[in-house]
Amino acid sequence: MLKIKQYYQVLFIASLFCFSQTGMAAQFQDFDNLEVHYIALPSTFLQPDIAKKYNIKRSQYNGLINISVLDKRNNNKSLSASLSGSGKNLLGQSEALKFQEIKEGDSIYYIADYPFLNEEIVNFNIIIKTSNKTNVLKFQHKFYIE
Repeated sequence: MLKIKQYYQVLFIASLFCFSQTGMAAQFQDFDNLEVHYIALPSTFLQPDIAKKYNIKRSQYNGLINISVLDKRNNNKSLSASLSGSGKNLLGQSEALKFQEIKEGDSIYYIADYPFLNEEIVNFNIIIKTSNKTNVLKFQHKFYIE
């Protein structure tokens, strides 16, 4: 039983980087010596036990943002960071993102949930603070209800 749970945990983390709403590729942005990977997807993509473990509300109206900060100078090793930010829809309604840090072995991930409506386009503005620099990640995502 323990091996099955470990399998799902690894699958959860890996899936957040492998799949997006529109295809099979995660997105990333370079910032000097950092590579920041990000993805947005519906929370229903997660298995119920994984969502429960990380206190993520599974709902057809709840999205999940996942971000990983990698150090390009150190073989893309995961870095600890402080993340904050918001999502704003095209009507100008803004929702603050509350990130939680997840550590799985040598990997560090930051996840936050975001409520959405069907076919809602959201502009994300995320501040990433590492030990020596602050960067701003901006991206847009269109959410769909399954």
